[in-house]
Amino acid sequence: MDAVVKNLLRESGQTFAEEAGITLKDQPGPLFKLLVLVNLLSARISSDIAVAAAHELFEAGGGTARGMGRMSWQDRVDALGRAHYVRYDESTASRLGDTADLAQDKYNGDLRRLAIEAGRDTGKARELLQEFPGIGPTGADIFCREAQAIWPWLRPYIDDQVKRGAERLGLPADPGELAGKVPDKDLARFSAALVRVAHDKKLADHLKAA
Repeated sequence: MDAVVKNLLRESGQTFAEEAGITLKDQPGPLFKLLVLVNLLSARISSDIAVAAAHELFEAGGGTARGMGRMSWQDRVDALGRAHYVRYDESTASRLGDTADLAQDKYNGDLRRLAIEAGRDTGKARELLQEFPGIGPTGADIFCREAQAIWPWLRPYIDDQVKRGAERLGLPADPGELAGKVPDKDLARFSAALVRVAHDKKLADHLKAA
């Protein structure tokens, strides 16, 4: 493994799910939590605030589709407010309620059914993810990047943000070549770290100088 890749994983190799306290497993609860986190990350707001908002929502009972659906709109607004997710709190509270309803109605609260409906095809999975309110192509990318940790059929999931981070570090942008830099089990961590590099030139410069 390249020295720069080792340093990258050591310093920034935490998935966004891990940062939000989600132990990602191929189970309904963790997968719904990831969907909530992706929804929060999709707004024009800092990832730190989105992660904090996810924490607050989960603590308030919104860690499953059923639990999120049972929360009142005001409960969701209050949880978002505690995390200072205030610019989009009202629209996001509504969107998360609609997300919970769709997850319940279409997948019985179990996003493993989305994988089955997609035929474990990455392109189809991206389309189905974008049926959830507030999740567009960027959100679908975030979900797939993170979910490749537990859904091997998504690997390697290397999107434009990951490639941008790789280019900043002088790593290959070719998905196959880039994915070959780490074991399959580390691809989600590697991708998340490269996304951080894509958004933080100081981090990139630090890693190159290390």
